[in-house]
Amino acid sequence: MTSQKPRPLEQEDANQALPVERARTMPANFYLDPVQYDLSLEKIFARCWQFVGDTQTMFAESTKDGVVKTGAMTPFTLLEGSLNEPLLLTQEEKQLNCLSNVCTHRGSLLIEKNCEHSSIRCRYHGRRFALDGKYQSAPGFEGAEDFPSEQDNLPRAAMGSWGNLLFAGVKPALELDQIIGEMKERLAFLPLDQFKFAPQLSRDYFINANWALYIENYLEGLHVPFIHPSLVSLLDTKAYHTDFHPFCNVQIGVAAHEEDAFELPPSSPDHGQLIAAYYYWLFPNMMFNFYPWGLSVNVIMPQSYNTTKIRFLTYVWREERFGNYSVKDIHQTEMEDEAVVEMVQQGIRSRFYDTGRYSPTWENGVFQFHNLIRDFMKA
Repeated sequence: MTSQKPRPLEQEDANQALPVERARTMPANFYLDPVQYDLSLEKIFARCWQFVGDTQTMFAESTKDGVVKTGAMTPFTLLEGSLNEPLLLTQEEKQLNCLSNVCTHRGSLLIEKNCEHSSIRCRYHGRRFALDGKYQSAPGFEGAEDFPSEQDNLPRAAMGSWGNLLFAGVKPALELDQIIGEMKERLAFLPLDQFKFAPQLSRDYFINANWALYIENYLEGLHVPFIHPSLVSLLDTKAYHTDFHPFCNVQIGVAAHEEDAFELPPSSPDHGQLIAAYYYWLFPNMMFNFYPWGLSVNVIMPQSYNTTKIRFLTYVWREERFGNYSVKDIHQTEMEDEAVVEMVQQGIRSRFYDTGRYSPTWENGVFQFHNLIRDFMKA
C-alpha cells in the first residue's frame, strides 16, 4: 500500500476553509486506503442518488403504446459492485414504486427477473406483498403475536424521474431536484421522450484506479489541450467555462464551428451562443453529457479502492447530427482519459507525494468535488 499515515480530520477541516487559491487537494491516502473506500460507500454513495435507466428499457417487455403495464416488475441492483443493493420497480395502475427486493421474513431475494403479476410472492416461504410493498399474507404465521407490523412491509427506496429517466437511492441526504434541478431547467427545451437508448453504442469500461480520480479528471479542462487533440479541434477552448451549483456543475463546451452547435430556442438561457456540449456532473458519480445528437450518460461505479467500472449509456436523439464528435470520438477520448487516470493511481503511491495544489483557473470543479467529499465523510 503506502507508508503515508491518514491526515487528522481537523487538518482536512482547516484545508476546506481555505479558498481555492490556497487550498490543497485530497490526501493520497483517500485513494489508497481500503478503510476510506468502505467509509465512502456508506457516507457518500448510500446517501446519494443514482441513475437507474430509462422506463422504456427497464420495462421493455411490459410496455404497450409507450405505457408500462400494471403489474410489471423489474429487479435491479443499485450500484452493482459496491452498494449492491437489491431493488425492485413495480408498476401500479397510476404509480411506479421502488422497493427493497428482499423478503422481510428471512431475507431471500424476491423477484429474480422481469415479470408481470398482481402481487409480489416470495418463492422461499410464500410470503406475499402488494405492488406497493405492503404485507398481504404469510403461511405458517397464524400464531405469531404482534404480527404483522410495519416491519413486515417491504421498505421503500427513494425514487424520482426526469421525463423517462429514472433515479433511485437508499437513503439520500438530498432531494433529487437539488441534484438535477438546474439541468432540468436549463435543458427544458430538449424532447427527452425522443431520446432512444442505443445498446449497440453503449458499453462498460474498467480502469485500475480509484473512482474519485476518474471524476477529478472529468471536472477539469486543464488537461484537454495536452490529452485530447480531437476535442481541441471541436471546441473554442478560450470560451470553455464551468457554471457551479451546490451539488453539481456544468462545463459549457462552445463550438468552434456553427455546424457543431445546438439549435437553441429563444427560451434557452444560452440562446445566441454556439454550444457544442453541456457536460453535467452530478454529485457524486454521474455525468450527463448532452450533444446536438443526443445524450451520453456516464455512471462511475466503484468496484474497490483501486478499480472502477465506467458505464457509458448512449441515447440518440438526432443521428444526423453526429457530425465531428460522434460516439467513436467519445471512445477515443475515453481511452485517452483512462490512460492518464491510471498513471495518477500509480503515481500517488509514491512516498514523496501526499497532496497537490489547485489551478484557480481550471480546477474549481475538482475543488468543489473535494469539499463535498469532505462534507459527506464527516457526516
